[in-house]
Amino acid sequence: MANQKKKKLTPVQQKYQAVAKRHEPPRPLLRNFTAAFLVGGLICLIGQAIQDFFIRYFHFTQKTASNPMVAVLILLSVILTGLGIYDRIAQWAGAGTAVPVTGFANSIVSAAIEHRSEGMVLGIGGNMFKLAGSVIVFGSVAAFVIGIIKTLIKMGG
Repeated sequence: MANQKKKKLTPVQQKYQAVAKRHEPPRPLLRNFTAAFLVGGLICLIGQAIQDFFIRYFHFTQKTASNPMVAVLILLSVILTGLGIYDRIAQWAGAGTAVPVTGFANSIVSAAIEHRSEGMVLGIGGNMFKLAGSVIVFGSVAAFVIGIIKTLIKMGG
């Protein structure tokens, strides 16, 4: 793929790309992997602690404690995003903050915050699902298809 793009460049552009590549600082892959692992693991650890809290103090089962745990993680992510803390953590940890629940909440809230000056309907309402909309649509369609398949399997068996 990269070679196809190079073929479309003029010789001067190719020369510039080569010079730019030589002067590009190396990526600290080990640091990035470590930070992502630690922060992603910490988010999951916090989620497990919240779930255990619901099980111990509110007598939920492991299955029923999952939904309120997810809600609390979403709430924490929204609050931290609103305060600008989640974005600072994401700059340091990179992919580690993309744990599905918290990363998804962050993407929705970030878009809403960015467009709040345009008003409630056209700004927040119209833009908050730009990043997350495709995920919501795919998740809904996948759940529908899987539900149909499961129903057909039960009817046949």
